Amino acid sequence: MVIYQPEFGDERQDAHTLRIVDSAERDQRFDRATELFDGLNARNVSVVALTWVDNSGIIRTKSVPLRRLAHAAAHGVGASPVFDVFLFDDWIIQGRFAGGPVGDLRLHPDLERLTVLAGQPGWAWAPADRHFQSGVPYPMDQRLQARKAVRNLADAGLTAQAGFEVEWCLGKSGTDDWVPATSGSAYGHARQVELSDYCVDLLDALDQQDVEVLQFHPEYAAGQFEVSTAPEDLLAAADTAVLVKETIRAVSIRHGMRPSFSPKVVNGGVGNGGHLHLSLWRDGTNLFDGFQDEARQFSAGVLNHLRALCAIGAPSLASYLRLVPNTWAAPFVAWGEENRETALRLIRDNLEIKCFDLTANPYLLVAGVVAAGLDGIATQAVLPEGLNVDPALLGDVQRLPTSLKEAVDEFEKDTVLTKAFGQELAGTIADVRRGEMERYTDASPQGIANITRWRY
Repeated sequence: MVIYQPEFGDERQDAHTLRIVDSAERDQRFDRATELFDGLNARNVSVVALTWVDNSGIIRTKSVPLRRLAHAAAHGVGASPVFDVFLFDDWIIQGRFAGGPVGDLRLHPDLERLTVLAGQPGWAWAPADRHFQSGVPYPMDQRLQARKAVRNLADAGLTAQAGFEVEWCLGKSGTDDWVPATSGSAYGHARQVELSDYCVDLLDALDQQDVEVLQFHPEYAAGQFEVSTAPEDLLAAADTAVLVKETIRAVSIRHGMRPSFSPKVVNGGVGNGGHLHLSLWRDGTNLFDGFQDEARQFSAGVLNHLRALCAIGAPSLASYLRLVPNTWAAPFVAWGEENRETALRLIRDNLEIKCFDLTANPYLLVAGVVAAGLDGIATQAVLPEGLNVDPALLGDVQRLPTSLKEAVDEFEKDTVLTKAFGQELAGTIADVRRGEMERYTDASPQGIANITRWRY
């Protein structure tokens, strides 16, 4: 195993993207956190959770008492790089570029996104960036990849707006089996009547946290709900996806229920998706409004790399229990205008990528999609004809990968994506995926559903 530890002079570091925490930056962060103390204290905040999302899609955390926030902002909080090779069930593998007990990183909270948590009284939250002790950003930090994607778009004269649809199923607590917490019909108001106080508390919590909700409704599966958030810049959208999931978890638990974000709560049932909506902008104009040439090329790039992107956007064993035809999971390499069974659905002013789910790391996801889309623009990729029928009826439309192994194989040979993530991170992502495959090689489909149900 080779552990990658660059120094300040490493040519892979990019001053336009990376925030090196030198002495002047430490002083600024300390002062800013000190300024925030009184306001947070007045709102009865005692603890601040600092989160990052690992390569298996699990939200990990270190927390500090409020009085230590300034020190954490300036000097970071220690965290081992071994988390890069955690599997979803907390099993640790030895990767090619990460793993083992040696080394230390520092978690630096992004104070611009610090949020008082309405669903967890006494708590605040901030997404964290991982740095070496020297202050150099850690190249395998997943949130850094989203920052780089924003930079790469800017270099092309572009910006993007994105938002996630978050789906979850509510189960009764006190059991690891699946027992829906509501009996109301799919899309039925009865579910919202049965869980009226819960729904109100959840939406109030999101509003108090400045999360703009576009839509909330019961979904198809038993006990399933969905919330859609307003478009933001790419990094903010990924942060919001983390915040929304953890707010749903906190409010659900306070109401005596358990939320599952797994792609398949029960094998054979309808799964939870995590659709990404994205629009592309140049000089204040939305290029998807009218589906202009660059938007078409961007979409073609995403489509061309979509099978490989599944290793990022549908990265779990359970993902491939969901990506089957005739379940509206969009398992086909195709696009269509308002077609809900093509992986890419063109809406009036944005592109919806429907095949992804919430086991994905949202930072890696937006970074991968941007890399694929920019490749489409750079190569002037041609978008094939859109489909206006269910692809399953045609018989000759290419499928997305039908297994995690197939997706990882596609990812490892996709030079655009592996170059975008870098050899070390791309290799570690593949190592984690293969570790999960090996660990559960003999698991049945229902066994996989049982194993993953409450992990996400």
